[in-house]
Amino acid sequence: MSDRAGDVRVVDNQAGHRLEAWSGDTLAGLLAYRTVPGGVNLVHTEVKPEFEGEGIAGRLAAAALDEARARGRFVVPTCPYVSRYIGRHPEYADLVAGAGRPGGP
Repeated sequence: MSDRAGDVRVVDNQAGHRLEAWSGDTLAGLLAYRTVPGGVNLVHTEVKPEFEGEGIAGRLAAAALDEARARGRFVVPTCPYVSRYIGRHPEYADLVAGAGRPGGP
């Protein structure tokens, strides 16, 4: 496994409703989202096959969660990857809608 993830930049493509991970001029992956009142629904994470195993999906998930925290928003982790990521990184659990947070059941 190489360390290309260290050279990746994450950009918020607001018009496309997705975070994009770029390695140089190549789109390596994306995390699609939908904004909801007071929060963000993290819908789908996708990494190009040639970048799998490089930590791209984790970089996208962390960027989305860090941005939600910075803006004071809750998250709805519809994407199975993001849901598992939060399970492995409990420091983000307080962002999830529900359990007393607005926007949850």
